[in-house]
Amino acid sequence: MILILVLALAVQIFAQDETQFIYNGFQGSLNKLQVDGIATILPNGLLRMSNHTPASLSHAFYPHPVIFKPNHLSFSTTFVFAMFPQVQNISGHGIVFVISPTTNFQHTLPAAYLGLFNTSTNGRSSNHIVAVELDTVKNPDVEDIDGNHVGIDVNSLISVDAASAAYYSDKERSNKTLLLNSGKPMQIWIDYDEVEMLLNVTLAPFRDPKPSKCLLSKHLDLSAILLHSMHVGFTSSTGLLSNRHYILGWSWNQSGKAEDLDTSKLPSLPQDKHQKQILNKLIFPVLLFVVLLLLLMIAAAVWVLWRKKYEELVEPWEKEYTTHRYTFKDLHVATKGFKKSELLGIGGFGKVYKGKLPSISHQVAVKRVSHDSKQGMKEFVAEISCMRRLSHRNLVPLLGYCRRKGELLLVYEYMPNRSLDKHLFGKDDEPNLCWSKRYNIIKGVASALLYLHEEWEQVVLHRDVKASNVLLDAEMNAKLGDFGLARLYDHTIDPQTTHVVGTIGYIAPEVSRTQKPTTSSDVYAFGMFLLEVGCGRRPMGKQTDDVAEDFLSDWVYDCWRRGEILMASDPAVEGDYQENEMELVLKLGLLCLHPKSEERPTMRQAVQFLNGSATLPEIPSDYETVSGIFFGEVLGKSVSFPSYPPSSGTISHGDMSSTNSVLQYGR
Repeated sequence: MILILVLALAVQIFAQDETQFIYNGFQGSLNKLQVDGIATILPNGLLRMSNHTPASLSHAFYPHPVIFKPNHLSFSTTFVFAMFPQVQNISGHGIVFVISPTTNFQHTLPAAYLGLFNTSTNGRSSNHIVAVELDTVKNPDVEDIDGNHVGIDVNSLISVDAASAAYYSDKERSNKTLLLNSGKPMQIWIDYDEVEMLLNVTLAPFRDPKPSKCLLSKHLDLSAILLHSMHVGFTSSTGLLSNRHYILGWSWNQSGKAEDLDTSKLPSLPQDKHQKQILNKLIFPVLLFVVLLLLLMIAAAVWVLWRKKYEELVEPWEKEYTTHRYTFKDLHVATKGFKKSELLGIGGFGKVYKGKLPSISHQVAVKRVSHDSKQGMKEFVAEISCMRRLSHRNLVPLLGYCRRKGELLLVYEYMPNRSLDKHLFGKDDEPNLCWSKRYNIIKGVASALLYLHEEWEQVVLHRDVKASNVLLDAEMNAKLGDFGLARLYDHTIDPQTTHVVGTIGYIAPEVSRTQKPTTSSDVYAFGMFLLEVGCGRRPMGKQTDDVAEDFLSDWVYDCWRRGEILMASDPAVEGDYQENEMELVLKLGLLCLHPKSEERPTMRQAVQFLNGSATLPEIPSDYETVSGIFFGEVLGKSVSFPSYPPSSGTISHGDMSSTNSVLQYGR
């Protein structure tokens, strides 16, 4: 036993004294990488640092520390990488090569902080970190030069030297621009000479020889930065939009030039869509045979499965909620077997069907929500029970629930006139909403939010106020719906994971930055809802043929600034509306959309403005200085705002940073 321990210790010491290593792909490596977050090694040996999971981070490190001895600080490394953007021409953060005294990055942030630092650690001299960033987003917070750059970082993401991504062509004797997130593989060389105290960074397309001129060359004394024992590896992160980051191969040497990678052994990148289409045509006959075989196997097993048609998932703890629970058989019969003809719509959380339950006289809407985890289900069912006690004329009543394996069914009162967005943005044959009905709907939604924020026994955050979540009853009265569904997914996600719940265009800037919703962030979404109803336009997209704005809020603001705010009103109600009411709605929308949360009105003030019991204040003179960044953070760009914690005693349906129950009795 002692001999085994001695041998193990000797192997470890030997590994730590290694001055060089090489990975020609990461498949079957003797020394596996230490990875965390969303980083993973694919079957073909490709190291994928990130996928399209929003607001996530990843790390991959050589499994043993490297030793920097006095007067032996020189090193040389090279690796091949590739980045694929989630949305063409809109990128989502980058990759960092890092030398760090630790591999524990659990308190770091994604997006602009690249999984390397957080707001408090960025810039600390005690970090002892040297890094080279390949960044595809311009973040003003860290003084990035552009959205396609290479930077040298020392203890901070504010680079000590940076340059737009490019390489020197020895053949043409000129610099050539490189687009980091083009999906094409590239190679980078990072070399430090301790004698000259010079750090060189060189970039080139994959398979091109190393250029004779560097992209970056910076004099740095790393003797005070590099400790005796350090770790080398990579960090990566995504924002609300993302890149897919890949590392194909990596070489490191502390006793000379890093060994050249064997390009013939490096793994292949994922195929693009065109290649996949060709492959699909080739394998279609095989797939057809497999599908037919599977259909035969399914048909043979049907006689076993039909017995479980109405099988439900019932656990002992649910006994106290039996009065809120419906049987699956009743819901199946009520919706005619969830027949396509009874389908009312498909939302972000599942499909909704119309039904008629024998136990109640009126129709219901049944929402089927996929849910594959037991984690948090007991707490969520308790929330359903609690939400059944919400009682307001402008809220969609939640009647109860049912559970099966893999799905949850929620039962609501049926709203015959469907959602508001169908009337605002539907087909030409949809009946147009007159202004008086629209104004009544606006006041109804405002009243519902006031009830949730201030008038119930607890504070409730809706988290997703928008026209598609406003339903209309038979008399065209507004009913705000979709409570608690974001919270269901909150229970299934690792509490350490940062995630933003909501709809792009309605997310307040501070929420996209801090993941902490407040009543003020609901007010922000209500402001966008006001512009939707008043203008008859969606939050994003070109607003008119002769105006270049892509964002509704910017367009309305420009109209107000020119003294022509009524020009933004919906042409469908032209000549029908009261000018003072339309102007009130549009100006109140802009005030609710103020990027500074403390400058927005409360819902109580909004209701008073709409009811005429209080005078709407003028839009502040400094509003113009911040109006242009309504959507900056949502589209993956960093926006500077202070953080505002959620109110005490809040039910936050979707607060991904909280590990406590959403039912906090504190008001």
